Parts: sequence; C-alpha cells; structure tokens
Amino acid sequence: MRTYVAAIDQGTTSTRCMIFDHGGQVIAADQKEHQQIYPRPGWVEHDPEEIWERTQSVIRAALQRAGITSADLAAIGVTNQRETTVVWDRRTGRPLHNAIVWQDVRTDGICAELARDGGQDRFRPQVGLPLATYFSGPKIRWLLDTIPGLRTAAEAGDALFGTIDTFLIWRLTGGAAGGVHVTDVTNASRTMLMNLRTLDWDAAILAAMGIPRAMLPSIRPSSMVYGTATGDLAGVPVAGDLGDQQAALVGQTCFNPGEAKNTYGTGCFMVLNTGHDIVPSQSGLLTTLGYRFGDAPAVYALEGSIAMTGALIQWLRDNLGMITSSAEVEALASLVEDNGGVYFVPAFSGLFAPYWRSDARGVIVGLTRYVNRSHIARAALEATAWQTREVLDAMERDSGVLLTALKVDGGMVANNLLMQFQSDALGVPVIRPKVAETTALGAAYAAGLAVGYWQSLDDLRANWQVDRVWQPQMPAEQREAHYALWKKAVTRTFDWVEGQG
Repeated sequence: MRTYVAAIDQGTTSTRCMIFDHGGQVIAADQKEHQQIYPRPGWVEHDPEEIWERTQSVIRAALQRAGITSADLAAIGVTNQRETTVVWDRRTGRPLHNAIVWQDVRTDGICAELARDGGQDRFRPQVGLPLATYFSGPKIRWLLDTIPGLRTAAEAGDALFGTIDTFLIWRLTGGAAGGVHVTDVTNASRTMLMNLRTLDWDAAILAAMGIPRAMLPSIRPSSMVYGTATGDLAGVPVAGDLGDQQAALVGQTCFNPGEAKNTYGTGCFMVLNTGHDIVPSQSGLLTTLGYRFGDAPAVYALEGSIAMTGALIQWLRDNLGMITSSAEVEALASLVEDNGGVYFVPAFSGLFAPYWRSDARGVIVGLTRYVNRSHIARAALEATAWQTREVLDAMERDSGVLLTALKVDGGMVANNLLMQFQSDALGVPVIRPKVAETTALGAAYAAGLAVGYWQSLDDLRANWQVDRVWQPQMPAEQREAHYALWKKAVTRTFDWVEGQG
C-alpha cells in the first residue's frame, strides 16, 4: 500500500521535501538553503546544479526521517519559485547559464524596447501581465541575445528552456536519458508567452520577443501523471506541478470564486480565485491561472505580487547584521510600541503590484534621533502588512468582492506581531491554518488527485483546519492615518533610476 504523497517545494532561498499523509499532515520534511548570486546591482542568479543537488539531498533526508522508501509514495508533486529562468543542453543536461531569478532587473532595457510599440500593457490582453522584468519571456530573450550559439541551439531544439519546475521534472524523470520536458498552466502563465484563453504558447508574442518555440516545454494541467521518477524516487509517478503561489491557493483549499490567500515568503503574494472567468485588472494586478486539474476547465485568478517581504528581513540579517536569525526580528520589533514614525519601503528591485515601477528604489523615511534599530525592525515588518493592504484594495476594486477574512501561510506567519498588525492594517480577521506550509501541501494535493490518492476537492477541504485567528484591534481612524503616511512614503521611491518610469 502506497501510504503517503511527497512534494518538492523549490523556493527562492531554499529547497524542501515534505511528506504528507491522507489527512494532509506533515510526516517528515527536510530543507536546505542555496546560494544567492549577485553578479551586479539588480542582478540575481541561482546555480541550477546546486538546486538539483539540494533537491536530491532533501528527498533522501525526508524519506529517511519518515522511515519509508519510495515504494511507500503514491505520487510526488513539484512546486517552485516562478518566473526564474533556466536554459540547458538537451543532450548533456548541463545548464548553459546560471538561472536568472524572478527578482532580477537586467531585462529592463528589453522591456522598454518591447513597450515602445503598444506600451507596458502591449501583451496584457493575451497574457494578463504588464511588460516587466519580473516575467520569464524577457529573461529568455536576454539569454538568447547574450550566450553565443544559444539561439541556433534553441531553434534546433537542442537548448531547452524551463522555469524551475520544468528543470526539476526533466531531471527527476531521467534528464538527458529521456526526461519529460513539460510545465503546467500556472507556471506557463508567468512567462508572458502563454495565451490565457488557448492555454498554449502565443505565436505572435514569441515572434515579437524572438523566442523559438522549439525550446519551450509542453503545457500540461497542474494535476496529471507527467512521467515516472528515477533515482531516489524510482517508480514514483511525478503527477503535480504548480507555481508556488498557486500551490498555496490549492493548499488553502480556495476552490470557490472569491476565496483568497496571502503567502508570506521571500516575496508576498495574494491570490484571489475568480473561477472560470478571466478578469482583466484595471488596478495593477496580474490576471493569471489558478490551477487546472486533469481535464476540468481551467480556474483563473487575480494576483498581487510584492517583491520584498521575507527577503527584507534577510537583508536586515545578512547585509546590516541587525539580527543573527530571521526569527529574532519579532523580539527586536516588540521592544517598542510603534514604528516611531518610520516607514520602510523595500523597493530594492522596483515596485511590483499595484505600481509596476522599475524606476523605484528602497527608502526609509521619517528618521529622527529618537529612532533606534527596534523601530526600523518594526517598520520592516509593517512594510509587509501595508504592501498587502495596497494589493487587497486593488483586488476589491477589480473584483467587486469585499474580503471578509484573509487566509495566510508561508514562513512569516509564525511571526505573531506581524499577523496582528496585518489584521489591524486590513481591518479584517487573519486566519492561519494548522499546516502553514500550504505551498508544499498544494503540490502534494495536485499529485495525489492525479493518482486517486484523494478522490475529490471535498476530501481536501475536509483536511483544512484553523490554528489561530487574529482580529483587528486598531481603530479605523488610526489605521487610515498610518496608511496615508505609508502611501506618502511609497511616492518617495519613485523616479530614483532616471529614465525608467
């Protein structure tokens, strides 16, 4: 009897393998960080080989901790940092360049060039996305323009592109010895190359960006058997694939239109299920895929993406040395009652939703002699909550749905001070589930559904349980006064990099 389902959660800063039982409870897990590579200001890279080595390591460790073998697994799913772009040699499996990470801004010139004909929203009707450095398409173009011989190899199908899910599934299923070259609709929707209506690569956009179709993976549903694993997972069906934020939507069982979740990780991502309707955004949000299970119709979503949340706390740790571990920030921020008038807008890679300003850079405003490092730590936490408020306001404008509560997940939801302030900033309850790492759980659910380990969405809903609820405590007048100061601080980030707006 195959008793469990596993998930690989390949994130921006680390890779983990988690093993779940039928009740959606974690049986075992292992996690390892990987190196962040910064070749130039604004450039962010990862080593794909290091990520693959970490993936193999956490799989072995999780199986060992659970006291099981691959024969006990019904399926494995993959979830991943989205938009991060890898190209590799089909014959050798060797990466042809470091992965270009979603935060990287090197493609700003390419985006500006593409925007000269049709503006920043040139492709939005087809793909639901603005032209921005965030997405994979311009990164592929940069690689094709930069690596000698890559375009010729890509046109011949000898150089392959994938987001991290594609790279890992290819390696898991045999790599150069027959690995499957696939992605799912959620990851494909973040490339700026997939048409939301046809769920296929858009020929006109490929032509405009100069990207050969031969290098692209096949687009598949988020839940189906793509192939069979080799190596440590030999014989296990690889059966689920979701971008990390869509995986969290599934893990939070937000299967009804109007249900939303917010994931607090390296960045922060709020996703609202809009059902089978493609809802264009008038407020700076992204129209994207929520998921597609097997042959069922695709489910769409609105998303607000914030670049720097958990990464800001890492910055306090690694760049400033204010804390020695990310967990310490809550204690440091708790030493003061408020932010001391300080607002910290972490536009380190520009601003994402709802502004989409690549010319913005980070600012700390409101500094006086009174301010100490605890105020700055508190302002860094509050930045996450205020950015989330801006995204929620945009969602309510676009969808016409007033959110009555927010389901939250991700590493930062262990921070009780932040969760209380998030409820205060929104004026609605914030709900943390018992399994906070819902990204991996969503990938496991997709894989388990594909092989019949779970029979229906109702099975998954029955697993969801509340851990804690925070109620808003801040008076509405005080909330809006603080929010006005936050929005004033955001304007101070604009136009720092001249000529980019």
